[in-house]
Amino acid sequence: MSEPLPDKNFFRIGEVSKILQVKPYVVRYWESEFKTVKPIRTSADQRLYRRQDVEELLTIKNLLYCEGFTIAGARNKLRELKCSSRTEGREENDRSRLMTIKQGLKELRELLD
Repeated sequence: MSEPLPDKNFFRIGEVSKILQVKPYVVRYWESEFKTVKPIRTSADQRLYRRQDVEELLTIKNLLYCEGFTIAGARNKLRELKCSSRTEGREENDRSRLMTIKQGLKELRELLD
């Protein structure tokens, strides 16, 4: 079982590999294969992974190790997941707007009656 994600914004590669329970070279390999993981570099040329990167790496690990995807399959699945989450976000936003409009129309009807 992986460690819970500490409450901080940036992680060094050693911390990331400990959280993921994989060797640092695996993290670097995934970084090269999945372009959505983009750590920043310090002036000492050390990798600093953002919280978003670590969450993405956790998803990648789950796809590869638990669900049995290949690298290419995991890449495609991540793309699908991102598209569906964007669509769900838009649907929720649209639903919220429609509810606001509906409420406004009800208030207008009451004013006119």
